[in-house]
Amino acid sequence: MFEKLIGQSPNFEALLRSARMIAATDVTVLVVGETGTGKEVLAHALKEHSPRANKPFITLNCAALPEALAESELFGHRKGSFTGAVNGQTGRLQAADGGTVFLDEVDSLPMALQAKFLRFLETGEIQPVGETHTLNVDVRIIAATNANLQEKIARGEFRKDLYYRLNVVPIEIPPLRERMGDIQLLLQHFMTQFAEEHKLPEASFSKAALSRLATYSWPGNVRELRNVCERLSILLAGRTIDEGNLPLEIVNRVPSQKPVFDLPELGIDLEKVEMDLIRQALARTNGNRSRSARLLGISRDTLLYRMQKYGIS
Repeated sequence: MFEKLIGQSPNFEALLRSARMIAATDVTVLVVGETGTGKEVLAHALKEHSPRANKPFITLNCAALPEALAESELFGHRKGSFTGAVNGQTGRLQAADGGTVFLDEVDSLPMALQAKFLRFLETGEIQPVGETHTLNVDVRIIAATNANLQEKIARGEFRKDLYYRLNVVPIEIPPLRERMGDIQLLLQHFMTQFAEEHKLPEASFSKAALSRLATYSWPGNVRELRNVCERLSILLAGRTIDEGNLPLEIVNRVPSQKPVFDLPELGIDLEKVEMDLIRQALARTNGNRSRSARLLGISRDTLLYRMQKYGIS
């Protein structure tokens, strides 16, 4: 499954190295990343390379759960325990006993349910709705979010104690704009894949099209790139895709009106500027690397890579 995570950028390779080590353990994992970065693909890879590989893998999207049914979905319920409960139901946690549960968008878990879920994480016990006794289940939890949980905690929308219990081992997937060197690799991978899937001759990109794709910011990340590739591989099968064939949102991308930084006439030493900004961020956050990374607009893994590169401690 790790082969489905395509990329050779230093920050992405560092993530994969960490993920392979984490997969072999039984620790709770919190996967953080923007929409479309591949959090569920990573969760599947962690499961497939874990001691629980041959056990159940159950996915639950917390954002899609109606609040009234969330507890029943997660913990199950007894027949007749509430209006409409004409049959008993086994919850997702019990159904995954011995295996893995992937909770996507865990930040959307209703506040009323967070305390009960925290107790499960601490004790391994569940209590279905309407039952008077508890059950022990053995489940590994992989949670994912595209939200800033620290901000949600500050607003009273997420329990701090649950955050710490989920955040035993955090994995942050960098957005595609922080691994631009992987775009051409991903384009080739998906164009080949879709040509084979749809039994069509493979299309290719002109230099101008590749240049445009390589400088697009990809707000939808790998999912957006994948969708673009599937569309083009069908509509332009066997052809050379030119710049004018690309989706309008890519072709008509408006450059920023004013540069963030004005380059001096005599130029700069880019490495020194980068080192100075990293040191400033670390000083401002009293050495907190996660907060420093957010200030710099990069992932924590990218920051650690650059600190190591420049010998910054």
